[in-house]
Amino acid sequence: MNPAKSYTLTGPNGRTFSSPVKGEWGGHHGSRIYGRLDCPAALRAIARGGYVKHRVFFADEATAIAAGYRPCGTCCNDRYAAWKAAHDRGESRKP
Repeated sequence: MNPAKSYTLTGPNGRTFSSPVKGEWGGHHGSRIYGRLDCPAALRAIARGGYVKHRVFFADEATAIAAGYRPCGTCCNDRYAAWKAAHDRGESRKP
């Protein structure tokens, strides 16, 4: 008997939960940054070591934003630019 695969995702409240569906976005818990799973900056950090133990996963982008993460400036450059402009104006960007 093969048990179903389970993935650990982070919810909008920042708490982890088990899901039968793999997350579509990754993030770094310490820096509160989210991005694509194939992000070149994240993959370089993983190759150097140390990043993996702080990595979190989100079902979707809206959940990452709700959990208080900001977009990655490397793989989500357009989203980051919008976040940065709003941040500089003192606004918070909500999904």
